[in-house]
Amino acid sequence: MQKLKLHGFNNLTKSLSFCVYDICYANSEEERDGYIAYIDEQYNATRLTEILSKTCSIIGANVINIARQDYEPQGASVTILIGEETMDPHDVDTSEHPGPLSHSMIAHLDKSHICVHTYPESHPEGGLCTFRVDLEVSTCGVISPLKALNYLIHQLDSDIVTIDYRVRGFTRDINGVKHFIDHKINSIQNFMSEDMKLKHDMMDVNVYQENIFHTKMLLKKFDLTHYLFNSKLEDLGQKEHERITNLLWKEMREIYYGRNIPTVGKIYI
Repeated sequence: MQKLKLHGFNNLTKSLSFCVYDICYANSEEERDGYIAYIDEQYNATRLTEILSKTCSIIGANVINIARQDYEPQGASVTILIGEETMDPHDVDTSEHPGPLSHSMIAHLDKSHICVHTYPESHPEGGLCTFRVDLEVSTCGVISPLKALNYLIHQLDSDIVTIDYRVRGFTRDINGVKHFIDHKINSIQNFMSEDMKLKHDMMDVNVYQENIFHTKMLLKKFDLTHYLFNSKLEDLGQKEHERITNLLWKEMREIYYGRNIPTVGKIYI
């Protein structure tokens, strides 16, 4: 798409939102409590601040002020006030290609924002624990949240990811003509790194005429060793190995498809 010569400020709003899910098996109540405590420490206010500060650098925004707080017994909040960096709009790359790789938080940009919330969850039966990160990056002007997509997903454990991207509003060129999008996009997948595509099955639902783009990602395979909290794979018998693998795959698919799946025989691959 040819660079637009605008009349005044770029009024388009570009919103990127996604949920990142991490699944774990914890056999006892003590282990489940330990997993939640571990996750709470991994994603405390200090680390979240570091991640979002880097995000601001990637998308081209200045950090003006930071306020953060950890809570008891768990959770964290961080607020970052951000302004758009001074740049020539004609120097901004809006082509489709992956960006750099790499509880609650809100980051305010100049007329834009970043907000992140974490949701640790477990159930007393079955031993499954699920950790969800809900994140939204909404920007105005020439900066694009898609540049930070790869970095953010790589910074968070991602078994299942659901992503939505939408461009809202309009901006005018120097001739007064309205433009409802200022960059080319066919799919969110075009902004993802190749290693991410190889590791996940992906499915798109796009509404091009409304500038709405949706992508789901599901991990293709996993090593059970990395999904056992405070348990060792060699301590499991073959039947227990298969049972836990079935539970994990079932949990992942239910989250990916957004519906409960009846347990009938083996479902793992």
